[in-house]
Amino acid sequence: MGTFSYLATDGTAKTIRGTMEAGAERDVVAWLQGSGYFPIQVERADTTPAKATTPTLALLRRRVSQDDLILFTTQLATLTEAGLELDRTLSILIELEAGRPLERILRDVLREVRGGLSFADSLAKHPRVFSRHYVNMVRAGEAGGALEPVLRRLSAFLEGAKEVRDFVVSAMIYPTILLTVGGIAVAILLYFVIPRFAKIFAEAGQALPASTRLLMAASAAFTGSWWLWLGGLAAAVVLAQALVQTEGGRRQWDAWRLRLPILGRLALETEVARLCRTLGSLLQSGVPILQALSIVKETMGNRVLEESLVRVQDGVRRGEGVAGPLRATGLFPSLATHMITVGEETGRLEEMLLKVAEAYEARIRSTVKRLVALFEPAMILFLAAIVGFIVLSMLQAVFSLSELPG
Repeated sequence: MGTFSYLATDGTAKTIRGTMEAGAERDVVAWLQGSGYFPIQVERADTTPAKATTPTLALLRRRVSQDDLILFTTQLATLTEAGLELDRTLSILIELEAGRPLERILRDVLREVRGGLSFADSLAKHPRVFSRHYVNMVRAGEAGGALEPVLRRLSAFLEGAKEVRDFVVSAMIYPTILLTVGGIAVAILLYFVIPRFAKIFAEAGQALPASTRLLMAASAAFTGSWWLWLGGLAAAVVLAQALVQTEGGRRQWDAWRLRLPILGRLALETEVARLCRTLGSLLQSGVPILQALSIVKETMGNRVLEESLVRVQDGVRRGEGVAGPLRATGLFPSLATHMITVGEETGRLEEMLLKVAEAYEARIRSTVKRLVALFEPAMILFLAAIVGFIVLSMLQAVFSLSELPG
């Protein structure tokens, strides 16, 4: 048992605060819901001193984390469901975010909303926090009068994306450390160890094996002009980023990504899952199909697929439905188009779109897990091959010296 503090609201837009003894947070939530309240925030009261440092740390990092955004979206959905007006809802959330990075942003949003701007347009002024997908989903919820269910779906979408990202980050910690340590070890060998042996071999005047000569040349290039290689790499990265920022460069980059052997398929399935999830949610919220497609087009992360949706919109205008134009683009997987066809034929398009999204999201998680599981041994083999080449090259040179006549 522990003491929990809570903040909740009722159907009359009245907020209440209090504490209660319970075994877990979910018990407090269940009690509040059973009493007709909408829980906004529940936390252990005995952890308040430790959490007092949170605002200071948040101010130091000056960045809204994904956890902050998920919590904000969930609380916003709860307050909207309780029937509170938007400005009142934002005022409560500003109070909850006091001293944190999101507070300043919410104050700007509240000021814009009170000035007559729509909620979605107010959020769009902060693209670093609220993505195009987020803003367009909110815009659709406002247009269809179904903001609360859209926010619930947004919260679930963000939580799912965070789960996958956290898994990848945690799984990549060990390979990243391994790659860093291995890279430092190889650099030390090339910069300090190999040059010393090169002097010994040069003084001996013996012909060296081809692998040893290659290693010596690599060491000389690294020690003599490492700054040039590093500067060239940095310049290449900057140039590539500048090219991707252009419309033509971005399209070529996105087209190339889709042609990659394994990662291209993963990128395509990710976009298909996002398309179906967003489109299905919008249609469930009562947004017309053409408007929903326009919103979905803005949320796509690939220019090639985004342009293909223009042709899909034209097909829908001509009465061809969604599945046929999608299939005609030649870009979308046949499984997705077949399932969407079934949804159109049975009059359950929204439900089938969400099922397609779930199916591809499960495939994405499975693919990512397999790729991460394969990356670690592949990295070990790669580093072992490099170190093994260095060791064998040096041993061959040493053996060749030992064969010199005395």
